[in-house]
Amino acid sequence: MQPVIKVSNLSKHFNEIVAVNNLSFTVNQGDIYGFLGQNGAGKSTTIRMLLTLIEPSHGEIEMFGMHLSTHRKEILRQTGAVIEKPDVYKYLSAFENVQLFSKISGGPKLTRAQLLDQLAMVGLQERAFSKVKTYSQGMKQRLGIAIALVHNPQLIVLDEPTNGLDPQGIADIRNLMLHLSKERNKTILVSSHLLSEIQLIANRLLIIDKGKKMAEGDTLALFDPSQTLVELETLDNKKAFYQLQQSRWSAKLQPAREKTIVLKMDKNEIPAFHQSLAQMQIPILSLQPRNSLEDYFLQVTTGNQHVEAFTN
Repeated sequence: MQPVIKVSNLSKHFNEIVAVNNLSFTVNQGDIYGFLGQNGAGKSTTIRMLLTLIEPSHGEIEMFGMHLSTHRKEILRQTGAVIEKPDVYKYLSAFENVQLFSKISGGPKLTRAQLLDQLAMVGLQERAFSKVKTYSQGMKQRLGIAIALVHNPQLIVLDEPTNGLDPQGIADIRNLMLHLSKERNKTILVSSHLLSEIQLIANRLLIIDKGKKMAEGDTLALFDPSQTLVELETLDNKKAFYQLQQSRWSAKLQPAREKTIVLKMDKNEIPAFHQSLAQMQIPILSLQPRNSLEDYFLQVTTGNQHVEAFTN
């Protein structure tokens, strides 16, 4: 499948602070690509580099098969974005906003019917001529997405689109993203801290922590209920990790963690694994199966360390 975004060894330094650290990932055509990380992990910095709002310190960005550094205008013509809260004119109506942004987008001139269709697509047709200052935050967010679509881009970039929304607003944005992907054939890159929402819509995921890639892949592969994450704590984790490397469980081992050992296996294998630990005389302090995206996220990021700090 053709990559829409291909990022290679991307880094961004702010003086001595490394915001993004040698990051590589690929977004394919048709993806709803979930971009996950804690606050300060580097998500927004990465997105701003993709949109040429800031320059990378190192690395390359290709979009639509073109280098961003040399084909900026061609790439941005095919890209729409909403960065956090959309910047709209509150004393104009929704229709006047999309009409204004359509004129300055550089795309083909849209008719009144086409502009109303943009608002209908995001569920604002009944309030098209109401002033935006009367809108809820969720309605403003949907208007921002309508504005991002006025030039009919192939790629939509959404940075924390559900921030500050109530449950209904979150559901509206989720359904809109699914509609844009399935019915309008858009490729969507969406960053979020709402793991349960991303799990519902994304077909592929990227998890970053402190600017580094911790995991990337198909959502079903990363979060497969039959492939449970097993968190093991022993009296001597280093020794136990070495023993497991020499055992039949070596292929199940995940990258070494500071306080726990993590393996990925079918849940039906857990009894046999427990028996193997006894046979290897590994002293167990705890053995806990984990099978949610939140559990997985905490395992591959420093979030787990913060949880342990409050629970130990």
